[in-house]
Amino acid sequence: MLEVMVMETIQKFVKERNIKMLDLKYVDLVGRWRHVTLPVSKLQDTLFVEGVGFDGSSVPGFATVEAGDLNIIPDAATVFQDPFWETPTLSMICDVVYADTKRSYPLDPRFVAKKAEKYLIETGIADKILLNPELEFYVFDNVRYWQDERSGFYIIDSCEAPWSWMKDYPNMGYKITSGGYEITPPLDVFSNIRNEIATLMDECHIPLKYHHHEGGIAQQEIEIDLLPLLKAADAILLTKYIVRNVFLKHGKTVTFMPKPLYQRPGNGMHLHQCLFKGGKPLFYEAGKYGDLSETALYYIGGLLTHAPALTAFTNPSINSYKRLVPGFEAPVKLFFSIANRTACIRIPAYAVRPEEKRIEYRPPDATCNPYLALAAMLMAGIDGIQRKLDPTALGYGPIDKNVEKLSEEEKAKIKSLPTRLEESLEALEEDHDFLMKGGVFTKELIDAWLKYKMEKEVIPFRERLHPYEFQLYFDI
Repeated sequence: MLEVMVMETIQKFVKERNIKMLDLKYVDLVGRWRHVTLPVSKLQDTLFVEGVGFDGSSVPGFATVEAGDLNIIPDAATVFQDPFWETPTLSMICDVVYADTKRSYPLDPRFVAKKAEKYLIETGIADKILLNPELEFYVFDNVRYWQDERSGFYIIDSCEAPWSWMKDYPNMGYKITSGGYEITPPLDVFSNIRNEIATLMDECHIPLKYHHHEGGIAQQEIEIDLLPLLKAADAILLTKYIVRNVFLKHGKTVTFMPKPLYQRPGNGMHLHQCLFKGGKPLFYEAGKYGDLSETALYYIGGLLTHAPALTAFTNPSINSYKRLVPGFEAPVKLFFSIANRTACIRIPAYAVRPEEKRIEYRPPDATCNPYLALAAMLMAGIDGIQRKLDPTALGYGPIDKNVEKLSEEEKAKIKSLPTRLEESLEALEEDHDFLMKGGVFTKELIDAWLKYKMEKEVIPFRERLHPYEFQLYFDI
């Protein structure tokens, strides 16, 4: 049963806000939120024990039709008032459990994140990981796309773009032709909307580091400040939810796709991360490279050693690999470096105090399921510490150069990230033992992930035609 004080606090919140409805959100295997809405009269102790049933066979990657009954149980620590409902609505994020026994469902991504945090403590290495996600996304004013057996197209428009063709938008001449990074209004037309998002994030208890215009036309960035793993994953999905709905209210649409525009900057989700034990930072040691401790270097060694397999979770879309190409500050080579934005792992030069010392893992993007991606990165780092994987001895640097300006011979000596989703899935199939330590990931989940990605994404995409094929081959 829920603690009396917790239930009393929630009931007080309900009364003060005149709450009428409950909205229970949970995440599917691939990383989309789903929800069910109840009258507030259902807010009883039994809700936090028995939960609410749903059809798991209708959720991608979950149960089969012959065993489809699952339940969701709300986490009282995630209470917030949903800002987008006309009827005052209390929302909570839920865990997925078996309908009969109420045991945690092994394919529930949130369960994996919880197990990863628990395993970190069990190892004795640390008792807390903190993560700072950087969410990049594009804002568009008009998006159309279609594909069937005889046609396929997409058309995108933005009021910031010089190629804007919108008839109903007054073109005042303020267009971003290049260099949109942290540009001010009037070129940055979205600053007030981002402030609105920041206000809602605060109301939903998501700590904001900052927001700004990113380098691409209509590209934005919102950074969430350091949070523990489970809370960081919750915050990523809630922030995406807020961003989409606020811009929709303003008649605009948002995409976190890694590469929605050809030859324009991609959307990443860089993840800063650091370990603590008893309140003491574990990544700092003065006098060494980047003032990084031995623990931090081994953690880096684990991330880079397992990076090909990690991409199956951190970069899990076909579109992900259109971002991971040279020329757009997106990592393609496996090395670490101070302040180097071509590196797979960047050591922020501005983080100089012991409690600030962190590493930034740059490959991930926001098409990932954050619970699985963050848990997988932690497991790779733990494996590196346990096995003392020295990144320098393994050939991962440091390299304090722009790798894009190296000779082809020099580049060839540096290991690379996968270039296709199928390649990353193959890497995961070959290298997943580190994920299964402590029962954090299970073979059942990994197999379900591989099966879903191959059957629902890789194979269907492989069979579809692309307009560029007609440009290349139609007249041959």
